[in-house]
Amino acid sequence: MIYPKKNNIIRRAFHIYVHWIIRRHFNNINFNAIDINKNKSVLLIANHCGFWDGFLLYWVNCKVFKKNFHIMLLERTSKRIPILKYGGAFSINKKSRGIIESLNYAAQLLNEPGNLVLIFPQGKLYSNFITGVDFEKGIMKIIKQAAGKFQTIFSATFIENFEHKHPVAYIYLKTADDNFTTIDELQGAYQQHYTASHQQQTQIVIQ
Repeated sequence: MIYPKKNNIIRRAFHIYVHWIIRRHFNNINFNAIDINKNKSVLLIANHCGFWDGFLLYWVNCKVFKKNFHIMLLERTSKRIPILKYGGAFSINKKSRGIIESLNYAAQLLNEPGNLVLIFPQGKLYSNFITGVDFEKGIMKIIKQAAGKFQTIFSATFIENFEHKHPVAYIYLKTADDNFTTIDELQGAYQQHYTASHQQQTQIVIQ
């Protein structure tokens, strides 16, 4: 498993870099306001549709949650882009016994109210406009182990250009229940949020 690295200089440089590439490559980032419990950590559950997902939600964390950002990434991604570990990334290898170590580490992070952990439970990249989502089961171990310590937030991201040369990111956030006991309950609740966000997105009309 690859753990996050603490280096204030590199982390600050990473922070500046993320904000720079977001401003350079996106015309705008739209998101809705939600209530945040400052006394709890945040488990941010999101769809995974492309390269920008982690960077966009890092940016949203800076604007909305203001927590210590952490993101679970596939081990091959962590190895290919090693600087990400200075931005809070830690790895998971689904084909290794180390998967338990990664899930336990995510749960430990959620024990601290100042932390945010971003997870893509789909486990793979999917089209930005699929209508159904399927979760892998590992996230339930995190939820059960850190029960009561965190606030669950759902995020659905859609990226479109419309009339702009650079794309616009639309990020739909929702505060979720914290008492999920099965993967089916969690997936069903997220599916409702994703479907509602998808419908809202397709109703956007540019005059």
